[in-house]
Amino acid sequence: MPLRGTAALAMWWDMAPDMKAEFEDWHSHEHFPERLGVPGFRRASRWTSASGGEGVFVMYELASHAVLSSGAYVDHLNRPTPWSTKMMPHHKNMVRSQCHVLASAGSAVARHALTVRLSPQPGRGDDLLASLRTVCEGLARRPGIVGAHLLQHQTPAMAETTEQRIRNSADRFADRVLVVLGYAGDVLERVRDADLAEGALRDAGVAEGAVSGMYTLSHSASAEEFAGERSPAAG
Repeated sequence: MPLRGTAALAMWWDMAPDMKAEFEDWHSHEHFPERLGVPGFRRASRWTSASGGEGVFVMYELASHAVLSSGAYVDHLNRPTPWSTKMMPHHKNMVRSQCHVLASAGSAVARHALTVRLSPQPGRGDDLLASLRTVCEGLARRPGIVGAHLLQHQTPAMAETTEQRIRNSADRFADRVLVVLGYAGDVLERVRDADLAEGALRDAGVAEGAVSGMYTLSHSASAEEFAGERSPAAG
């Protein structure tokens, strides 16, 4: 199915190898349940670098863009747990895009993920949107691929949060994000090197400086999976 809402939070960062085991323990067993307990957070997925490097890609699927400035979410950002406070400084080179979903075709979770962070050439935003919507529809039906999704960043009107201060660096963002998901990594690599190669992106209206990355699924969960743990009836 397509993304579970009209917005998404897409993030990339580097995590040092000596912190990876604790990071994945914290992120799966504390952070995912916490975030998915916020009203409007519908699914969380984490991928790690397909090459075995330090890169991490995380995508939260959201009911709407307003969730990103909601009181419940901002409260979590300003009151991190002790474990979160320990882990946040290890999120290096953070790119954090708070996005509207512009196009969503096919499934939203798969073993392999190709992400492309990009911006339109001056005056070509509409051309690029039309082109990438067509790309998403075509890719989602291709053998080896199960979904393709196009996102656009919009910064919510809110003050810097405690978590941002703990990370001790200003978050960058990707203006547009293309996420392609599939069960065949080699197919995604060919898409990266052909359909979404530098020349093809330039012809579609993408400005120089696009960044591509390949990732492998580590964990995915939905809000419903943790609902029982938060219910008083669960004890």
